[in-house]
Amino acid sequence: MMTLISFSPLQPTPGLAFWSVLIFCIFWFMMYKAAFKPITEALKKRDQGIQDSLDAAKAAREEMNNLKAENEQILEQARTERTAMLAEAKEMKAKMINEAKEKAQDEAKRILASATQEIENKKQAAMIEVKNEVGTMALDIAEKVIRKELKGDAAQVSFVDKLVQDIKLN
Repeated sequence: MMTLISFSPLQPTPGLAFWSVLIFCIFWFMMYKAAFKPITEALKKRDQGIQDSLDAAKAAREEMNNLKAENEQILEQARTERTAMLAEAKEMKAKMINEAKEKAQDEAKRILASATQEIENKKQAAMIEVKNEVGTMALDIAEKVIRKELKGDAAQVSFVDKLVQDIKLN
């Protein structure tokens, strides 16, 4: 009697199950070495690359924030310096204007004093000249009057000599 061995995929035999599991394990091992390991390494490299990019972006963002804060600080410092320079320039301008006004006033006073002194000197010179002219005219008149009066009178001649001596003493 021969028994027929019937093959049914729904009821596997123990030998078929063993060989199927063994072939599946060999296939799985070969796939791990040939495909899963490189895929896993590629995924790890990709994950590391993404993480490195994120870290670089974060560092760049922090650096940009630091640069922005530094730029704002520099701008604020520049504004402060500009304000100080403008205030100093205005102060110097006012000081220069005041100095120029003071110099102009001093120069005007000096010129006025010089002109006043010159006027006074010319006035004195004119007064002296007028006095000299008046004195000369008075002498001329007196000389003419005395000549007319002194025509021979000895008392008058001695009186005139006495006046001449008095004048020489003064």
